[in-house]
Amino acid sequence: MPKLVDHEERRAHIIDALLRVAASDGLHAVTMRSVATGAGVSVRLVQYYFDTKEQLLLAALGRLAVRMGERVRDRVRAAGSSTAPRGIVEAVLLEAVPTDDESRTFHLVYTEYAVLSVTDPALAGQAFLAAPNEMEGFLVAQLTAAQRAGDTDPQLDARQEAVVLLAVSAGLGLSVLLGQRTADDAAAVLRYHLGRLFPGGVKSASTTVR
Repeated sequence: MPKLVDHEERRAHIIDALLRVAASDGLHAVTMRSVATGAGVSVRLVQYYFDTKEQLLLAALGRLAVRMGERVRDRVRAAGSSTAPRGIVEAVLLEAVPTDDESRTFHLVYTEYAVLSVTDPALAGQAFLAAPNEMEGFLVAQLTAAQRAGDTDPQLDARQEAVVLLAVSAGLGLSVLLGQRTADDAAAVLRYHLGRLFPGGVKSASTTVR
């Protein structure tokens, strides 16, 4: 009896190969052939699932979005339902720090997609690139909750502080990618800033970078 093919699994396998190529050689090096080689399949099979390179790039972008969302939710769940806003904010922002192979690949490739979207109309309109806006809204809600709980200065502008936090975490993530500092050093800087924002010493979501 012929073996049944799991098409979704095969598509995911091909997409993961694209992400590996992009992470090691850059998004500009991605071709149908390089992805096929990375996946250990034929170019014809890659073309069976993706008619064009653009389709493949967009599919990979969608997969990045799903995995990023999962990792952020995992961190928030790990923080616990009773965690104060500061702990939740810390857990979410630490996801911007590349701490393992998957997160390094995510941040490296996402940065390349973001730069490419400046000149590529097909990528510019993708919802995934609006993720920072969604994260900003989430942080505003957490900071507002912290103000109501008396954990931070009620006079602070929650929106402006959220923008600063995102800029700090993004910059720290980039500095780790560039080898300027380690993930632990970046986490220490982030916690230092949060300590100033939450002077009450609210318990953090975690003590080490995972």
